[in-house]
Amino acid sequence: MINWTNSKYPDSNQVSLLDKGYTLENAMIKSADLSMADYGVLTLSLTLDGGGWGCVYGGYVLGKGYVDADEFEGSAMGMESIMRIMDVVGVSQFNDMKGKYVRVATKGWGDSIKIIGNILEDKWFDAESFFKDKQEGEE
Repeated sequence: MINWTNSKYPDSNQVSLLDKGYTLENAMIKSADLSMADYGVLTLSLTLDGGGWGCVYGGYVLGKGYVDADEFEGSAMGMESIMRIMDVVGVSQFNDMKGKYVRVATKGWGDSIKIIGNILEDKWFDAESFFKDKQEGEE
């Protein structure tokens, strides 16, 4: 498992990702959206354009609610994941992510992109490991 805590640990750097069989690709963030339009949950989605390929990064449930709901539920880990993504992209305002470039770690067609990195620095965020580790820590 790749550590989700950016470049503080030796298993979350570019060399380690390559050693684990990942390919690193550059991509532009075409849009950065927070939405509770589907399924009554809040999700974050980054639409990525890799110049010949594209995908949506994110989709993890960050909270629960919908327009006109009586109750809303959020989580500290959901907020922390947004902040970590912003840190990796290198922005202090969420809306500034559009037009920025990132690197993605992928194992090819059919593999979901779960790891994004800063375009210049060896700084990464692994969403799948982040949420898994946080949920295991709560149990």
